[in-house]
Amino acid sequence: MSPRHRAPVESRVYVPAAGEASDVELMPAGDVTDGVVRVGGTIRRPHQPQSLAVAAYLDWLEDAGFDGSPRFLGRDAEGRDVLTFLPGRCAGPVPAAWVQSEELLASVAELLRRLHAASAGFVPDGHPFPPRPVRQDPAELVCHLDVTPQNVVVRGGLAAGVVDFDLAGPTTAFKDSFNTAMHWVPLRDPADAWPGWGAADPFRRLRIFADAYGWDEGERRRLPAFGTEATALSYERMRHNAHALGGGWARMWDDGVGRMIRRRGLWIEANAGRLVAALTG
Repeated sequence: MSPRHRAPVESRVYVPAAGEASDVELMPAGDVTDGVVRVGGTIRRPHQPQSLAVAAYLDWLEDAGFDGSPRFLGRDAEGRDVLTFLPGRCAGPVPAAWVQSEELLASVAELLRRLHAASAGFVPDGHPFPPRPVRQDPAELVCHLDVTPQNVVVRGGLAAGVVDFDLAGPTTAFKDSFNTAMHWVPLRDPADAWPGWGAADPFRRLRIFADAYGWDEGERRRLPAFGTEATALSYERMRHNAHALGGGWARMWDDGVGRMIRRRGLWIEANAGRLVAALTG
């Protein structure tokens, strides 16, 4: 991989080209990040503590030839991070019926595998990612960690890109792939099913995801125990963020996300045998 010649991320300033479109469109608000807008062919996001680490990661992905992530262009006159806009379709907060496509599900897993392959070797020197609250993940690979339906760009019915790297950081590929499956299968208590998703078969969908990503036998068999532990950790981190950071974290906590996470963990534990059977049968 030959790095491109570019200014360091901390000194990169975005200067609009002459005649560049300046129309402004407010983008859908994320769970914890507000004020994201599209200006012409760029996305402007509030600068955050992890912004420079994310920018360096996006530079690495560009050098690795990964075409499914935005490019970091610099900071604008208002101090916002400027990224390239990835055209396509993203799901809303309540994913519509088209998101249930099994072809789309498989393509999400394949895109994630390509992202992980492109991420190999990246070390966040100079601009480390902020530490995780409660407990650190094993730092094997920098990953996205928030590949939800709302953050995947879809073109022609298939996953073409992923946006919103705000939660990116060191973890493991299996943790990131489990987290993605959790959102896309989805793995949750039926009481928390999205409207119109009641007939979706989580066991069939999990097998489709696992096969498309390429989980090995060991990963498939340890998924229930791993998932139960991951949801317990997620609960503790969400509770910490709600009280320490407030904002969107507190809104989600007040809306009952903690209770939903606990129900998810109990559902995974109660269905451990069926999950392993679906993955290995």
